[in-house]
Amino acid sequence: MKRRSLPVAAALAATAALLLSACGSGDDKSSDNDKIAGADTGDTKKSASPTASAETDTIGRPKMTFPSDFEMAFDRTEPSDAKEAAALNDAENFVRSINHGIVKQNAEDTAYKFYSDPRGNAQAYAKKQIQQYINGGWTVTGTQRYSDAKVTLASGGNRASVSFCDDDSKFYGREIKSKKVLKTKPSDKDYYFFEIVMTTSKEAKGLWTAEAIEVQKEATQCKA
Repeated sequence: MKRRSLPVAAALAATAALLLSACGSGDDKSSDNDKIAGADTGDTKKSASPTASAETDTIGRPKMTFPSDFEMAFDRTEPSDAKEAAALNDAENFVRSINHGIVKQNAEDTAYKFYSDPRGNAQAYAKKQIQQYINGGWTVTGTQRYSDAKVTLASGGNRASVSFCDDDSKFYGREIKSKKVLKTKPSDKDYYFFEIVMTTSKEAKGLWTAEAIEVQKEATQCKA
């Protein structure tokens, strides 16, 4: 998946900067895919279950299903603070919703719009990721593993910066028409570092939406 890159120094400072400003355009100047995705098998399964607190809320969350050959694994500990936990869960849902749009081949998918704020760059970022897969004739297959999640709440508790690593070393592509798996050799390009500014929704109590996002490519600090 093509992602917006950041210099390493900028990535380390982005949490504080995004938390304070949470402003960004939808412009993504990078042009090359780091990963190429492939076809939906047609056999779908539910995405990884959210935490119990999320399951029992009254938010009308969109249902997201994925092919049986694709998995998003989130290796992390649930924050003890309720707001931090909610921000982290919905940051994961936002990332999950991008893949859902790719699987459904729908650049106007309701899931990513539900988990993002149209006033920031996160929603534009999600749409661009989905659209490029549609244009290429690809979808997702394999495993994306997310780890080292951290949450920083801003004063007031209505905004948070969420960061985590993404290991795509077992995430491969497959062409939709030919079903050909397009494997890549393991490299530093398999690792990404996400920083997402999450804000509380004014429309749904308990919901957090992605406002701004930065993604560092070749994030070698994310290697196990």
